Parts: sequence; structure tokens; C-alpha cells
Amino acid sequence: MNIATRPVSYSCGDERFEAVAACDESTSGRRPVVLVCHAWGGRDAFVEEKASKLAELGHLGVAADVYGLDERGVRRTGSTPEECGALMTPLVENRGELRARLLAAVEAARALPEADPERIVAIGYCFGGLCALDLARANAPGLVGAVSFHGLFMPPALGAQAPIAAKVLACHGWDDPMATPDSVLGFAKEMTEAKADWQLHAYGNTKHAFTNPDANDHEMGIVYNADADRRSWEALLDFLKECVS
Repeated sequence: MNIATRPVSYSCGDERFEAVAACDESTSGRRPVVLVCHAWGGRDAFVEEKASKLAELGHLGVAADVYGLDERGVRRTGSTPEECGALMTPLVENRGELRARLLAAVEAARALPEADPERIVAIGYCFGGLCALDLARANAPGLVGAVSFHGLFMPPALGAQAPIAAKVLACHGWDDPMATPDSVLGFAKEMTEAKADWQLHAYGNTKHAFTNPDANDHEMGIVYNADADRRSWEALLDFLKECVS
């Protein structure tokens, strides 16, 4: 096995973006794509490591970039809650722009020579979970599955929702203060009305960011949970087998 990574440059409107693709170069041919959407801090080592781990399993892992590059060509990221919020909030408030950027990332991934363009799964963490769900809502080209890990559930309010063709999985910490039981019920209603093939895995005594070993802010409800992390990863693997095997 020879996992190699490389940058993938693409654009959306006047903005430039840079994803990272991970692929096992010891094998040839096209393979399913797993697009990994980042949390509110931007594309980081966490999602890049997930992309590489998925490449080890035979997929083409692509760590997407939703915030893009600044005028100097430097990737936009946040390191404090204030910086992260300043990057995320404008896109949460303008879901049309967010959708356009996400679809641009999908098209860039589909164009890679190792990609099977009709077997795309989007996964995401926190804000990235919302991104993965928004790609399902958009019926992105080639998308067969979408997975949200401790994601946000609010719908985009971009007009009538067409039936959702991709399978959907939400892995959710029941005590997540950023996605309360009311929002979970709203998500269930939305997915059902969109005729989606959807699943919800809810983990008890589990808060936000449960997959991130660095999450340790009990006051904000952002806490790592090793059991939920393991269980949700296993759920993802089963989901991928169903979607792209």
C-alpha cells in the first residue's frame, strides 16, 4: 500500500479553493470517492487524516476546502471560536453560496483520474456535517450517500426540496447542545418528506464533537467520546459498503 496525497485546486466564482486528495497508488483504476467536509475551523489535519484513512480502505479520499484561499493564496482557517465563527457564519446564513462551493468541490473530485464519478459519498464533521447534508439536499451529481457526524440539521430554505436520491446517515450525540432533540425531529421530518433513505444513530450521554480527541470543553458541550467515535466510524464503514460496494 502506498498512500499519497496531493493538492487539488478548483474555483467557484471569483474564489479559489484547495482540497487534498489521498489515494493508494499501489492500485490502479477508478474507485469510489469520499469527500470529507471540515468543521468550522477550515480544512485541517483532522479531515486530511480521515481522507488518508479512507484511501487505505480503497477509496479516493478528498478533504474539501469550503473557505478558500485569501488574496495571498493562503488557506483561510480559524484557530479561535471568534475566528472560526467569522468564517462559518456567513455561509450558514447564505446557504446558496455554501451550496455552490460544495458543488464545485464535488465536481473537482469527480474530475480526478482515480475517481468513479458516479460513486460519491460526502461525509462531514460539525459544520461539515451540515455540508454533507446540503449536498444530499442539492442532489449533487454522482452522490450516492451523505453522512453527518455531530452535524447541524437546519434546512437551507432554498425553495421546495426535491426528493433526495442519496442515502443519508446522521451520527448524533443526543446531548449535543448545538443540535437539540427538536432539531433532530425536524431533520427526521424533513428527510421523510423528501422521501430520503435515511438513518439516525443517536448516542446517549454524548455531546458535540464526539469524534475529535482534542474536544474537551464541558461548559460548551464539546467533548470527545471514544465509544461514540468508534461506533460512528463502524456505522460509516457499513454505510459505505451499502452505498459503493
